[in-house]
Amino acid sequence: MWRGAIYTLLVALVATSSNPARAQKPGFSFVDKPREKKIDILYDGKLLTAYCYFDSVMKPVLFPVKTVSGITVTRGYPLEPRAGERVDHPHHIGLWMNYESVNGLDFWNNSTAIPYERRPRYGTIYHDKVVSRKASERKATLEVEALWRDHYDKLLLIETTTYNFMVDDNDFIIDRASTLRPAPDTEVTFKDVKDGFLAIRVARELELPSEETAKYVDANGNITEGNVAEFVPATGDYLSSEGIRGNEVWSTRAKWVTLAGRKDGRDVSITIIDHPKNPGYPAYWHARGYGLFAVNPLGQEVFSKGKETLNLKLKSGESVTFRYRIVVHEGQPLTGEQVAAMSKF
Repeated sequence: MWRGAIYTLLVALVATSSNPARAQKPGFSFVDKPREKKIDILYDGKLLTAYCYFDSVMKPVLFPVKTVSGITVTRGYPLEPRAGERVDHPHHIGLWMNYESVNGLDFWNNSTAIPYERRPRYGTIYHDKVVSRKASERKATLEVEALWRDHYDKLLLIETTTYNFMVDDNDFIIDRASTLRPAPDTEVTFKDVKDGFLAIRVARELELPSEETAKYVDANGNITEGNVAEFVPATGDYLSSEGIRGNEVWSTRAKWVTLAGRKDGRDVSITIIDHPKNPGYPAYWHARGYGLFAVNPLGQEVFSKGKETLNLKLKSGESVTFRYRIVVHEGQPLTGEQVAAMSKF
């Protein structure tokens, strides 16, 4: 009798291992990969994104970011370069949040490309711990803590971020709420500058069309220079809540901005929605044609040509929270009415 029970158990185990779909629960799940320093976020067993805290990236990022069906909307370079991608700005990786001037330190531009003698001018955001996480069929929540430090390991800021991941039909929705508070007995100033704050670097196909010459990865994986449009055409176009399109979106205020284009033969779009409680709302947009799609609530002087200034200061014991919604959509671009309906979060 016991031999029969063991045989039945072995058959069940083999069947499960040969058919992973049977063992996979529907909806969201997390897969810890501590050796790789990342946490995969899966939906119905397929990767949507990963929370990554690689030593070489200088800040935690979500990388890659995909549509519900699996189309990758983020650039792969420099971690996973793909043919046709520009090889500029090695600090533009996935979806991230940081800033160019925090107590005079540049967190935005930091990367392994910075010469060692210049690194004291830069800051690094270190993943500290996972506070909590929960996954269900319709939603996954990941709360993490990160530490903003200078080159000599001095702590400036403590960041607590909650990610809410959701799927609604063809929409992959990421809600990010980040609270920043100074280290004990520390005052922090975010100087009004251009480079910040929440950003995503998109795939080549979602850049805006351009005939400019640039360095890019060729079909053999080598870096070459030329008209990248002849290699991989760009199809992207920006549209803001104020009805502004294309490159003209840069340096304008808006409640939300959508970047739409075609990739892998499908219509895809990314919409970033500002929150009314964020400082500087509605924010200025640092949205570039070459694939940097960023919202910067703290940089106003450059965007307003000197008419406005915002130097945010936090004293010890104070804090500030930034909330954003990112909608990765597959299909015809969302209408203004649809985005407005999604703007309450």
